Amino acid sequence: MQVDSTLADELLDKVREAYSKAADSPRDPHPFPIGYDFALSLGYPEDLLQSLPESSVERFTGVSNVSVFAEIPAGSTVLDFGCGAGMDSLIAAAKTGPDGRVHGVDFSPSMLCYARTGAAEAGAANVEFQESEGQRLPFADGMFDVALLNGIFNLNPYRAGLFQELARVIRPGGVLYGAEIVLREPMDEEERAGLANWFS
Repeated sequence: MQVDSTLADELLDKVREAYSKAADSPRDPHPFPIGYDFALSLGYPEDLLQSLPESSVERFTGVSNVSVFAEIPAGSTVLDFGCGAGMDSLIAAAKTGPDGRVHGVDFSPSMLCYARTGAAEAGAANVEFQESEGQRLPFADGMFDVALLNGIFNLNPYRAGLFQELARVIRPGGVLYGAEIVLREPMDEEERAGLANWFS
């Protein structure tokens, strides 16, 4: 079932609000896991997490350790699609090195504030962050060699638009590394449309 645009926009606003609250108050309870211990449980190495700025790590949320297993050649241009507080962006920035570039994009101004703080603390001059919804990316066609995606499709009802934008901005022959939440069985229409179940 395709949600109508009014409900889709309402869902996006609710998701943005939830993630902004997580950014502003990471130690409060949230409807999704967040932070250092969660990142550790997903396979991020402990020494790597300890080397990154706390401002980014304590606000991390995702579904896998995408930036750890992604093959990011030195000098490549990387998109971190739904970057949150920028932890994956910083890992990618170290891999691509000073001749490469990482562009993190997210729709939560609060998360982006901490992403920028983390990049400044890390001295990562080759990473920048922009606010945008995933279905309207502010980048040129074929701009990226590598894209990272760590749990965004489950949070955005405009999924066709996300696929279209990824196909547009990744160059021919480029690579997407993604991890996502996948349902094991279909939900009924009421569950799919309901705000209460969006994070379940």
